[in-house]
Amino acid sequence: MFTNTNNTHFIRNYVILAATVMITSVGLTDTFLSPTRTGQQERLDSYGQVAKAGLVAYSQRIGR
Repeated sequence: MFTNTNNTHFIRNYVILAATVMITSVGLTDTFLSPTRTGQQERLDSYGQVAKAGLVAYSQRIGR
């Protein structure tokens, strides 16, 4: 009697854990590999280059 109850709880907990891991992994994959996020990263990279160029020009002007 106790063995059957323990197996039922174990299987239920295992199914809950497996479902949680699958849902979390799908959510993380959608978050980090979405096309809109890739576009945002490209815009940030190009803005970073502009900001670096501005800082270099500013530091050269200060150094003169």
